[in-house]
Amino acid sequence: MRLAIVEDNPVLRQKLSVALNGEPDISVVGAYGTAEEALGSIRADAADVLLVDIGLPGMSGVEFIRLMRDRMPEADIIAHTVLEDRETVFAAIRAGAYGYVLKGGGLGELMAALRQLSQGGAPMSPKIARKIIREFHEPGARKESDESLLSAREREVLREIEKGMSYKQIADACSISPHTVNAHVKNIYKKLQARDRTEALLMARKKGLL
Repeated sequence: MRLAIVEDNPVLRQKLSVALNGEPDISVVGAYGTAEEALGSIRADAADVLLVDIGLPGMSGVEFIRLMRDRMPEADIIAHTVLEDRETVFAAIRAGAYGYVLKGGGLGELMAALRQLSQGGAPMSPKIARKIIREFHEPGARKESDESLLSAREREVLREIEKGMSYKQIADACSISPHTVNAHVKNIYKKLQARDRTEALLMARKKGLL
């Protein structure tokens, strides 16, 4: 197993690197403190398993997983984090994580999860597995589905925002005025509780709107 680690805590990153590299079936080929550093260094032919923290500075772990899923579709990605809220768990899985392991379970649990992942499994900490099962037990618990949160036009505008287009370019693409685009963007920010484009795109991906 050729493993790359993305973890912003330098002490934990070093501990994981040394411990996991000491296993006979694991070779740590890279350890990075940020998603940006990892994006510039990880090569598709070097790593086949990625261990990714979610609460990274700068680009989030969820966004990094999504990008790496496109860049390295054959790689196995596992989230390793203290975050266990529903939105983050499902965002990571939708982004492309095949496993979700909480920190604090010990190296033994993490090593077992990595081996399970490399053998085609989908390892999850018991608390996370229970959250996912509960989601299926209570299909009507949510008052409003994520899919209906934005109108069709707002989702169209959001997709253009994702492409990095300006308001004028969006207006031309959607055959509406820049003023209308601005109004849609304000509504999108309000509904997603976002402050800017980056946050709006992140929240939209978390909710499966993109």
